[in-house]
Amino acid sequence: MLHVGPYDDVPQSFKVMNEFIKDNNLEKMSLQHREIYLSDFRKVEPPKLKTVLRYKVKPIE
Repeated sequence: MLHVGPYDDVPQSFKVMNEFIKDNNLEKMSLQHREIYLSDFRKVEPPKLKTVLRYKVKPIE
């Protein structure tokens, strides 16, 4: 998921991701996640920061 906004708002994006996982009969393969920072927080205003959030998922069997 692409999160746009301050890092403090990332938990809201995780909530959206968890709903997507539930609604699509998926399950997380691990509790670990990845964050890929596309913006430099030193140069970009917080509302415009872009971060890719990732979970490994698999279909529920």
